Amino acid sequence: MLGLLLSTVMLMQVAAGSQTATPAANQEKPTANSNADDDPSALLKVKRIFVESFGEDVTSRELQSMIVSSLVASKRFKVTENRERADALLKGVALEKTSQEVHAYGEATSVGVASGGSHGEINGSIVNGNGTVSGSSSGGFGARHMGTSDSSLNTETVNEARVAIRLVNRDGDVIWTTTQESKGAKYKGASADVADECVRQLLRDVEKLEAARPSSATPAPTAEHQH
Repeated sequence: MLGLLLSTVMLMQVAAGSQTATPAANQEKPTANSNADDDPSALLKVKRIFVESFGEDVTSRELQSMIVSSLVASKRFKVTENRERADALLKGVALEKTSQEVHAYGEATSVGVASGGSHGEINGSIVNGNGTVSGSSSGGFGARHMGTSDSSLNTETVNEARVAIRLVNRDGDVIWTTTQESKGAKYKGASADVADECVRQLLRDVEKLEAARPSSATPAPTAEHQH
């Protein structure tokens, strides 16, 4: 009887121990991968970029090449053709269109002057067949007209480019995106200008994140510096 009682107590202790250990074993461990939406500084981790194809048409290839050139010229990122080594993929869609704008101008001025006048008079008398007759007459008229006109008509060719690009990290999360458009700059065409503007916007956003990033805490003095 005593042996049965001891066995029952030991079984109860083992069951209680297993119940205590179970919750700890079932606790989920935090994942190492962080979502891009929860990590606004994910863009700061990008150092090497692989630029994917924008399309097979001539316009898309040209704009893709211009963006690659702008990224290289920025000195901030490395552009790689090895997809596996890239920290992020740059994907985009490009559009370029040409239109005609007609400008017309017309102006006219006209001036006219006209005047006129007339006067007549006659006086006379006759007595017993003798008499005198006198008369006068006057008149005048003047006219003047002047007119000028000026008109012009010209057609202007407008070239416009539009690009939408995004950076995607290795987990497939979009960490940055922008859309830019341009009708050209003083010394650049629309395509080159919009490519530069995309990269300038990327650099501006990176600089904002770097400025907002908290500075590292000052390390505590070591024992040999303490007095």
